[in-house]
Amino acid sequence: MSSNITWHDTSITKEDYRKKNKHSSGVIWLTGLSGSGKSTIANIVNQKLFEKGLQTYVLDGDNVRHGLNKDLGFGDRDREENIRRVGEVAKLFADSGTIVLASFISPFRSDRDQIRASLTEGEFVEVYVDCPLQECEKRDPKGIYKKVRNGEIPSFTGIDSPYEAPQSSELVIRTEQESAKESADKIIQFLQERNWI
Repeated sequence: MSSNITWHDTSITKEDYRKKNKHSSGVIWLTGLSGSGKSTIANIVNQKLFEKGLQTYVLDGDNVRHGLNKDLGFGDRDREENIRRVGEVAKLFADSGTIVLASFISPFRSDRDQIRASLTEGEFVEVYVDCPLQECEKRDPKGIYKKVRNGEIPSFTGIDSPYEAPQSSELVIRTEQESAKESADKIIQFLQERNWI
């Protein structure tokens, strides 16, 4: 980082935004294999919170690669940079009083821990969307697993590139055993119990 830049404090604080919005803010980070149901669940939660009048936003893995991170590939270093950038954006949203639903495979535990560390304690909720590889592959909503098995996509998370499952996430959702709506309801209940909403 350059020594010629300084952080510019704004006149409206995170607490001001939260008071105006009448709810807390922070990052709900959904991690899991491709096809586990992360984006579907994030969008259901977002819809339900939006209908309650809450300030929310979804950051989705595929969507940010169309713009913010379109210059990044899928090697380990680029994956780390992808998550680092998203973490910074998510933090800015949280500072603006927004509840951020971040849906990313985010295969490396250290990357997720780094985002947690960048936020104030209690502002990061890690949701492990746990679904067996076989089930994700059976669903294959984007046809990616088929391409991987045909040798069209190298270094794919969960097959020939590692996925480091969370060791102590705040919430574990098993989408092989419950519907996306049931999973979304669990997240909302958790937020209510934590007095976010």
